[in-house]
Amino acid sequence: MTVLRRIGAGRMTANGWQLSIGARPTPEGVHFRVWAPSSQQVEVVVYGPDAEMVHPLKPEREGYFSGVVEEAREGVRYKYRLDRGDAFPDPASRFQPEGVHGPSQVVDPTAFQWSDAAWKGVPLEDLVIYELHVGTVTEQGTFDALIERLDSLRELGVTAIELMPVADFSGGRNWGYDGVDLYAPSRAYGGPEGLRRLVDAAHAANLAVILDVVYNHLGPEGNYVHAVTGGQLFTDRHCTPWGDAVDYTRRPVREFVIENALHWVHEYHVDGLRMDATHAILDPSEPNVLQELAARVRASVPQDRHTVLIAEDERNERRLITPAKAGGMGLDGVWADDFHHQLRRLIAGDDEGYYRDYTGTSGALATTLRDGWFYQGQHSANRAGPRGTPTGDLPPPSFVHCIQNHDQVGNRALGDRLNHNVELAVFRTASALLLVSPYTPLLWMGQEWAASSPFLYFTDHPEDLGKRVTEGRRSEFRGFSAFQDPDTRDRIPDPQSPETFLRSKLCWEERLEPPHAGVLRLYRELLALRSKDPALSNRDRKSFAAVPLGDGAIALRRDAPDGNTLLLVANFKGSLSADLSRHPDTTADDRTVVLWSEAPQFGGASPEPVLSQGVLEMPGAGAVLLRSA
Repeated sequence: MTVLRRIGAGRMTANGWQLSIGARPTPEGVHFRVWAPSSQQVEVVVYGPDAEMVHPLKPEREGYFSGVVEEAREGVRYKYRLDRGDAFPDPASRFQPEGVHGPSQVVDPTAFQWSDAAWKGVPLEDLVIYELHVGTVTEQGTFDALIERLDSLRELGVTAIELMPVADFSGGRNWGYDGVDLYAPSRAYGGPEGLRRLVDAAHAANLAVILDVVYNHLGPEGNYVHAVTGGQLFTDRHCTPWGDAVDYTRRPVREFVIENALHWVHEYHVDGLRMDATHAILDPSEPNVLQELAARVRASVPQDRHTVLIAEDERNERRLITPAKAGGMGLDGVWADDFHHQLRRLIAGDDEGYYRDYTGTSGALATTLRDGWFYQGQHSANRAGPRGTPTGDLPPPSFVHCIQNHDQVGNRALGDRLNHNVELAVFRTASALLLVSPYTPLLWMGQEWAASSPFLYFTDHPEDLGKRVTEGRRSEFRGFSAFQDPDTRDRIPDPQSPETFLRSKLCWEERLEPPHAGVLRLYRELLALRSKDPALSNRDRKSFAAVPLGDGAIALRRDAPDGNTLLLVANFKGSLSADLSRHPDTTADDRTVVLWSEAPQFGGASPEPVLSQGVLEMPGAGAVLLRSA
């Protein structure tokens, strides 16, 4: 175990938190600071309209170099020259106007006029998250274009938007997980000022903004962090599936990432971070980098400001969302994919890859709903060993559930959504189960109207790298039965093709037409109930119960503090005749129908279920919500 000491951290000033690295305008000029531990001499090259200005930086402890350039101002472009050799962009660049290979630009983080001084964020228990990709959620694919859709999202009933990574990447289109400039909002989306305008407008619309960040690796193209640090940001002690692993046993490396989190929270006013693949962040230090990051972020914001930290982690590891004072990492939430996997196995029949670990029975789905995730230490065939830890009394809002997200759609060969694979009645039923549950729901953009567009994997790398990406993408599906034929694999959309990107854009106009309009109406009504009904607002672990009903149905009971209850019966397969009086958690005498997912206004055509003497008769797939009298 490595114990680390803190140096060179970002500071709290009279005007708020201040980044310790990168380029910062001051009254005396621009202050530059960079970590270049393998260099003996570092100069900053400032590019003027007619000539370059070269200024030496002074060495500090631990491999840092810094200095003030009096002639530099906001807006100038610059690079760092190492040992009189090549010059590279700033690893902490706030903007790359010419792309990842071009010079960095000095940005004044205090210049923007914010209007959100009264904004306090959204509490974890009130989150309804809408995940989106900035480049495809609108036709224009920019931060400013997304502002025009915020009113629609607020009217839908979501309380937070979650942006897939926006840190700058190679080319003009990318999912964002190939980012190399972790501090620079992509020029493809509108750069730093565009992101600030979006966050400010979201807060005005009472929407929180959660940003997806990647701290387990950097992308391959334009990764000059490797050159500037002499490779010391990375380690060969372990690796990730996507690139070199980050070495968190080094204090400057930890500061680089922790300050990045603080920079998003303070310079851009984001309300939370979703940290990608935290299972690939391997850190033997004490404290673990995630624990330190969480503590530093919380210490830097007012106590009444809600800032949520969410991990994507496949281990079902309770320590992530256990408070630090109890020995945990102190994060707020974690993506809990077992719900998605059990449900998908049940309704779509997927049984390859990681789906091998899931039976998709109504009993397994009920167990997952009761506990938050399914695997709590059982043997996993896919992992060839035990997986998971007990959920115990962890609060339900800490578990983020979905019926689709960017991974579960985009990592399919053809980018097909759940509504492309199941009947709409089944899709509406799954939607009701997600939104009535006590867990934090995450919607994938367009889900609320059963969008017709796929979400495909797309990149814009240089030709040689792009060719390898295309070949690798198609090779990934070699082991799946549907793609064992090479000719079939060759028809998987080319990530490098602009058409692949364009096909992934949402068509907002279709949500006004059947059958999309009915699905949208269902989502709006369910989210309105979730926000207002006492039974659905109560998210205590003892306030709900889940029970399997036969082979393809499940009952979910939600209890209000005053003793009234709501009972959702979600039937996915065929007709259902269930004696609800036979189980104490589903007793349904004197209940009235609150919502029927297959009603005509939602696009359905099935008659309303009949409840008589405790026996519920449902004609086919659908979800009925019953209220106690």
